[in-house]
Amino acid sequence: MSDVVLTGQVGNVLVVTLNRPEARNALDTALMEELSAVLRAAEADTEVRAIVLTGAGTVFCAGLDLKAFAAGASIKTLVWFFHRSVATPVVAALNGAALGGGFELMLACDLVVAAEGAKLGITEVRRGLFAAGGGTALSARVPMAQALELGLTGDPVTAERAREMGLVNRVVPADRVLAEAVGLAERIAENGPLGVAMTKKLMRERRWCTPAEVDEVFRSADAAEGARAFAERRPPVWTGR
Repeated sequence: MSDVVLTGQVGNVLVVTLNRPEARNALDTALMEELSAVLRAAEADTEVRAIVLTGAGTVFCAGLDLKAFAAGASIKTLVWFFHRSVATPVVAALNGAALGGGFELMLACDLVVAAEGAKLGITEVRRGLFAAGGGTALSARVPMAQALELGLTGDPVTAERAREMGLVNRVVPADRVLAEAVGLAERIAENGPLGVAMTKKLMRERRWCTPAEVDEVFRSADAAEGARAFAERRPPVWTGR
């Protein structure tokens, strides 16, 4: 493992930090490969029930590293995360600006806590590109006129405006962003992991559950444990089975 991505565990929450502050945490090949590996490992780890993704320094992520792009880097390593995220809930802790690919990283997360005044936007058209990491699907989440304004002008909006648009859950002072995001992730991690994962899957796919999916969760050991814990007036002990 390199030092371009840092990890730390807080109970069942994994805190993942993009660590290229000197480059505003821009996505180069090394960072994307490391981040991809960390996210895949976290998804497979039953002890990780929520993830917090943040950036070192004062910027969350400035997007694709254009110097690396000129040298041949692409976003292919992270396309899978942009498109389907992970089964584990991910909370973005935007300690600062999230632009271009950084904004699309935010979109791939499930909940967003942002610093007051942080600038957020899909700026790719300013560099002759387009938002290939999920920004072009923005119209599925906000009104078409708003999505087109962001996508065609490349102009960022503030965290406060993004909250009004429904893209950000909470806006707090910069020094409280990480703690707020970890607290939110801990609240998620208290719940049954199978039910949480199924809820995320179905909500993201915008569909009803199938009978098999109902059985998968409702007949699980965790479902039985949840009922027992309620009857016995104690916190449940989840196993993810």
